[in-house]
Amino acid sequence: MIAPLSRPLAGVWLAIEPVDMRLGIDGLSARLQNSLGRSPCDGSAYAFTNRKRSRLKLLLWDGAGVWLSQRRLHRGSFTWPQAGDPVCALTAAQWRWLIAGVDWQRRDAPAPAHWQV
Repeated sequence: MIAPLSRPLAGVWLAIEPVDMRLGIDGLSARLQNSLGRSPCDGSAYAFTNRKRSRLKLLLWDGAGVWLSQRRLHRGSFTWPQAGDPVCALTAAQWRWLIAGVDWQRRDAPAPAHWQV
């Protein structure tokens, strides 16, 4: 059984640049602090991916310690934002689409004006 978080999640942030998936809690935390200027203990979850976008690691502080979890797609790749900002915030719905391997950027897109039902 997984214990519930002791605090509400402040948000899910994607680190845009790919990382070496051999990095663990300490390496990813250092990357957050040094490269992205963010604190791993700020109540947010931070997701990282590899170059192929087939693996994802999630770093999460729950108030008592740090969780590190990993997800791997057997086919396809995660839809990831293009380079620009160093991090990107996601809504809860976008996060669910992302980890399911669905293009979360298109799920919330409005239908073209010329479509009729």
